[in-house]
Amino acid sequence: MRLPLIASLGALAVLAAGCDGENGVHISSRTGGSDARGVLKVVDTLQCPETLGVLTRKGTAQAGGTVCIYSGPRGAEVSLHLVALGEADPVEKVLTRFETLLAAAMPRTVADLKVSQDAEDARIAADAALVDADAARVAADAALVEADAAAAAARSAGPDRASVRLPGVAVEAQGDTADVRLPGLTVNADGDRASVRIGNISINADDSRQSVDVASSDESVSVQAHDDAARIRTQAPGDAVRTTYRLTDSRPSDAGWRMVGYEARGPAGGPIVVATVRSKERDSDGVFDSARDLVTLNVGE
Repeated sequence: MRLPLIASLGALAVLAAGCDGENGVHISSRTGGSDARGVLKVVDTLQCPETLGVLTRKGTAQAGGTVCIYSGPRGAEVSLHLVALGEADPVEKVLTRFETLLAAAMPRTVADLKVSQDAEDARIAADAALVDADAARVAADAALVEADAAAAAARSAGPDRASVRLPGVAVEAQGDTADVRLPGLTVNADGDRASVRIGNISINADDSRQSVDVASSDESVSVQAHDDAARIRTQAPGDAVRTTYRLTDSRPSDAGWRMVGYEARGPAGGPIVVATVRSKERDSDGVFDSARDLVTLNVGE
């Protein structure tokens, strides 16, 4: 069983948080229903205070009050946008456009994450080919069934197997697989993959893909990580738009960016308010929090 993976998942389950190492990414997931956030406002022009948090507005609102530009510490840049939605511009298309624009500022990071994903796709294809080959050997393997059964019985009695049964507790482990049942908590692990369910929160992790997915009734979080790079997406359930995107890397892009992303929020029919962020510090120096506060000021929590 892969102890680092299980340990990471255990921390996620107990803290409802993700990996947070020296160069890691942090995932948080609040419990509670999305209704507590309230109804998002419909606005036709942006509120752009001169200062908010660590941000300072540059000039006045542009494009008829639908765009405001801010600067932050160490050259950080924040742009606040009011975007209308419609049949030609559904929210998915609008957010993809922002994501593409931001990702272009960190092309090497995007390429590294794509290589990681392509390698995983190739592994899946290879696994599928092995399944086909295994099916062709079924007839030959049938002759070994009795021997395999005897070997399995011997292994089940060996030191690599563990079984624990206590009131409210069940643990079954053998080799790289494990099943754990506790009141309100379930863990299933198999080699590189593991899943945890605690209450209304489910967590799925894959060491081979360096990815973690967290879902609850409040929001879903998806993380893909490779070496020093990570892509994080969060989305709250419901018709309203509450979406976050971040792309981070400990290595700067040619322009010096280590983190780009956006916070988008608004009613289902729009308009939505989108704050885009570019920062030369991976932890963003409070820039992302201030950008989020700008969005909250305009449309609510």
